[in-house]
Amino acid sequence: MNDPTDYPIASAPTPAPDDGPAAALRRQLDALADDDTPIDDAGIETAYNFASPAARRRTGSYERFARLFRSPRYAPLVDHVEAVTGPLERDWNDATRRVTVTGPGGRTRTYEFRLSPATTGPFRNCWQTDAVVVV
Repeated sequence: MNDPTDYPIASAPTPAPDDGPAAALRRQLDALADDDTPIDDAGIETAYNFASPAARRRTGSYERFARLFRSPRYAPLVDHVEAVTGPLERDWNDATRRVTVTGPGGRTRTYEFRLSPATTGPFRNCWQTDAVVVV
């Protein structure tokens, strides 16, 4: 298991300065769709790396973050078979996008992803996820 101080998780993709909010979200959705490739929980680790500092403060350690993705509320995101994205709503420093996923068991759920560019830290000016809300 990862130590809560392991940020970013070295084995997982990280935010890139050239990615806008749509690309940052797509990288997370793609990783979550195939969660255990190339290693177990690689998709969840990618989502953790894309979580903003404020989001990580709210969720706590990586282990707690990973448990959230295994909870009934967020489990449809992991290994989902389809993700249909709505329009990107973007202001200068924030973006939101609704995503309807079909989970591996056929269950659908809609989430609103809220993203903003980091203002400090190793991913300054990179778009990161502030919140994922069930709608």
